[in-house]
Amino acid sequence: MRVVSGIQPTGNLHLGNYLGAIRNWVAMQDQMECFYFLADLHAISQPHVPAELAANTREMAAALVACGVDPDRSVLFNQAQVPAHAELQWLLNGTARMGWLNRMTQWKDKAGKNRDGQSVALFTYPVLQAADVLLYQATHVPVGEDQKQHLELARDIAQSFNSAFASEEAPVFTLPDPIIPPEAARIMSLRDGSAKMSKSDPSDMSRINLIDDADTIMAKVRKAKTDPEPLPGEAAGLEGRAEAKNLVGIYAAMTGQGVDAVLAQFAGQGFGAFKPALGEVLVETLSPIAERFNALRHDGEMLDAILAKGASRAREVAAPTLDAAYRALGLVRG
Repeated sequence: MRVVSGIQPTGNLHLGNYLGAIRNWVAMQDQMECFYFLADLHAISQPHVPAELAANTREMAAALVACGVDPDRSVLFNQAQVPAHAELQWLLNGTARMGWLNRMTQWKDKAGKNRDGQSVALFTYPVLQAADVLLYQATHVPVGEDQKQHLELARDIAQSFNSAFASEEAPVFTLPDPIIPPEAARIMSLRDGSAKMSKSDPSDMSRINLIDDADTIMAKVRKAKTDPEPLPGEAAGLEGRAEAKNLVGIYAAMTGQGVDAVLAQFAGQGFGAFKPALGEVLVETLSPIAERFNALRHDGEMLDAILAKGASRAREVAAPTLDAAYRALGLVRG
């Protein structure tokens, strides 16, 4: 099994990133061959500051390593060091169809009413995503609810390309299957239980950043929005209590327990008792990550070496697939 997954180097990772994706990346290293990339090519599909993108790429590498992604067990790299991503995207543009891309939900959401003012890169973003995974013959791709449609498109592109330019006995591309994380933790804002935790929220109190120190974490949990009711004894009692459900869900995800098990432990107690316990659980896990991150983030030479090593391996694995795609299309290369 080979897993491929990427993350945009936007900086400032938070608890939602960790529980929603990164923790599962770390766990998968022991189960299968993993290729993890920083999606810096995707980042230029929207306005950006070049110097910030370069800095964020290194910082994201530091954060992933601090969280437990091991460059000796996984292939960790940034897209820009592997030109085959952009090359394969162009080759796949001949197979992808405008209608397919027009139906992509994220295109509609990000473009809004100003579609004519958006970059071509934003429109063809899903084709680059397809290239990202097809390039490495990925068998599996971790996906959340918001990425299922993109993986389905990647499979459609691969199947169409194979049907048009290859034989059934010797397809060019593997059709990847989704991996749904065992705990698809959907972490919500500490200030609004109906909104996802996000780095774009103007209030820093809405999220737990992975670089927050222990005092900051405890303060944010203490001030998190809740309600005056005590905790129920079972999950059904959390319906209609978005903020309470979120905090209990975070505790469950951090400790590996089910929500019912957490509620059995705290049933009848108020948030005055629950919040300090939640804060301690978060500090215990996140403080070592913050410490490692702060040690790594300023060592640009080490981070560049990690990314260069991963990119070298990625280029090696990608080359046969890219060559096969060129040959299948009848393109002559030296």
